[in-house]
Amino acid sequence: MRRHPRRGEAGGEVSEAPADRGAADRGASERGAEVGRRIGVGLMYGLWKPRVLGAWKVPATGPVILAVNHSHNVDGPMVMGVAPRPTHFLIKKEAFIGPLGSFLHGIGQVEVDRSIADRTAITRALGVLSDGGVLGIFPEGTRGEGDFASLRAGLAYFAVRAGAPIVPVAVLGSTERRGRLIKQLPPLRSRVDVVFGDPFEAGDGSGRRTRKALDEATVRIQERLTGHLENARRLTGH
Repeated sequence: MRRHPRRGEAGGEVSEAPADRGAADRGASERGAEVGRRIGVGLMYGLWKPRVLGAWKVPATGPVILAVNHSHNVDGPMVMGVAPRPTHFLIKKEAFIGPLGSFLHGIGQVEVDRSIADRTAITRALGVLSDGGVLGIFPEGTRGEGDFASLRAGLAYFAVRAGAPIVPVAVLGSTERRGRLIKQLPPLRSRVDVVFGDPFEAGDGSGRRTRKALDEATVRIQERLTGHLENARRLTGH
């Protein structure tokens, strides 16, 4: 069932965002995201055995939104490590604590306060897309079943506002078993499947950003994401 976000929720529904950031900040963020991708490659392939399907479907250039199902904390780092392009994820501010917070900022991730209308986060996310970058979003808003059953309207807002195609991403296998050494993580050297789907446009071509237009876009998005997840499960056997 479709839900609307609380104001300020990650990827939440908002009015027009303020002016974009400076070019220097954006350049530093993009360089940081590339560093994060390289770190992710080493960690994800070193600790587990990712099987990546359909990565070639991610457009090689231009703005893209990766819409990722979210059932485990490792899902975001896994996508960062296997995606063919550097990715800037919208991440809740609670994760930005101490050294981890500095690290996440350094690798170009976007901090968002879910308790308010976080216009700074919205502006930064739109800046990523306006510069032709890749924005990663967990459209369910929080970790759960990872089945795209309850989407928030923010994904539609970013896609329609920026005119960016959405690539559905299914991460499967991260929750099937618990590690023996670290129970919060999948077993070391276990297989995790990451399946990229076909890019699609969320809008109806009219360019409208009204509440009704975003509602309709959210319905279209949910149908596409749910269909991709079902196909990914059949393909991988999860």
